[in-house]
Amino acid sequence: MTQKIRTRFAPSPTGRMHVGNLRTALYAWLIARHAGGEFILRIEDTDQERYVEGAVDIIYRTMKATGLTHDEGPDKDGGCGPYVQSERQASGIYLEYAKKLVEKGEAYYCFCDAERLAGLRQTIGDKEVSMYDKHCLSLTKEEVEANLAAGKPYVIRQNIPNEGETTFHDEIYGDITVPNAELDDMILIKSDGYPTYNFANVVDDHLMGITHVVRGNEYLSSSPKYTRLYMAFGWDEPVYVHCPLITDENHQKLSKRSGHASYEDLIEQGFLNEAVVNFVALLGWSPEDNREIMSLEELVAAFDYTHMSKSPAVFDVQKLKWMNGEYIKAMDEDAYLEKAMPVIDSVIKRDCDKKMIAELMKTRIEIFPDIIPAIDFFEELPAYDVAMYTHKKMKTNTENSLEVLKDILPRLEACDDYSMDGLKELVSAYVAEKELKNGRVLWPLRTAVSGKQMTPGGAYEIMAILGKEESLRRINKGIELLEAACG
Repeated sequence: MTQKIRTRFAPSPTGRMHVGNLRTALYAWLIARHAGGEFILRIEDTDQERYVEGAVDIIYRTMKATGLTHDEGPDKDGGCGPYVQSERQASGIYLEYAKKLVEKGEAYYCFCDAERLAGLRQTIGDKEVSMYDKHCLSLTKEEVEANLAAGKPYVIRQNIPNEGETTFHDEIYGDITVPNAELDDMILIKSDGYPTYNFANVVDDHLMGITHVVRGNEYLSSSPKYTRLYMAFGWDEPVYVHCPLITDENHQKLSKRSGHASYEDLIEQGFLNEAVVNFVALLGWSPEDNREIMSLEELVAAFDYTHMSKSPAVFDVQKLKWMNGEYIKAMDEDAYLEKAMPVIDSVIKRDCDKKMIAELMKTRIEIFPDIIPAIDFFEELPAYDVAMYTHKKMKTNTENSLEVLKDILPRLEACDDYSMDGLKELVSAYVAEKELKNGRVLWPLRTAVSGKQMTPGGAYEIMAILGKEESLRRINKGIELLEAACG
């Protein structure tokens, strides 16, 4: 019988969720869902110095928003709890397992003070490294017990042999072999009684039955130590899936300074949940058919972690914007208006057809803040240069634009139908009567009512949105500016 796949996401509550962490969660979730397995959420809060108040809520909020539902976790006991490491720590579970290794000779108590440890540091190349010299491994059982009885501070270290090699297998990077002499006797239990991240990880993954471990490739260097722990306990190792590095466009590691390193940064910048998830899924993996726009359900069906890349994945903001724009275009009207209207309301306070503005913008934006600079003229006519009335292709200039605006003004004043159809009928009749090209009339009108060269819509749409009174006020202002310019 094939073992059921169980994956986990084990974030530390240290602030906003980094894009790399979101990808780890997504890939772990996709592996489980694709195989009909189970996905576990575990909170790794043993590093008290980095703990940020409210960060656990951010984790829950992000998982819910992105649709990464868990089968077990702090709020869903599946029989492997507690699912919060500090609660597991309180039960003494990590110390218990560390002591089992001590009994087997696979770990030992270390009583070295900070001064002695500082003396072990050495500089190799341009890096300062510290390799523990196994000094306390030579302590007798009596000496250890005497130190413990005296309350002397200690840590428990992993006992890694100096000779031989350790090999582990990763699904993406293959077999990796490291000389044991390069592996430090890492600390398992710190002097405050808390486990180190690496040790707690191994113990928890085993006890929770995790079959596949997904993490960033920065953990490749730690993996031989994990392998030594599994060997020391006599446990089966999980399948390792190390994800490639995520870099910015300059091929530097994606950092907080980039402005888009976290999920919440992206949402605040106007990106949609679905677009972010879709984009993050493609940072290091692609489906066989190279599709780019994929729903969560489609990702589940297509995801095959063996097709992941070893090469660094570039976080291309322009591609994310394009993808987000495609998702905006595909939104149903109610969902789109729910996102767009607050942005429009923040810019336009006057009474006008804001829903029509939203409809005009839908196919023209990549993120919702793009709406702001495109529509500000609806609120207030900007100061503009009358040179804008000159357009070679439309064969307009300041003189004939002034002539057209003054000539059509009485008809616009007499018109009561300021719908798009009503305005189009009026202008079409004028154009036919005067035997002019459409552009000769529409360019000056659009310029007068917008004061901009680029607008989301033409003269008909803008005037229909502004309404009769405001449209006429702006056209009169245009005539005034043109008269001053033409002398």
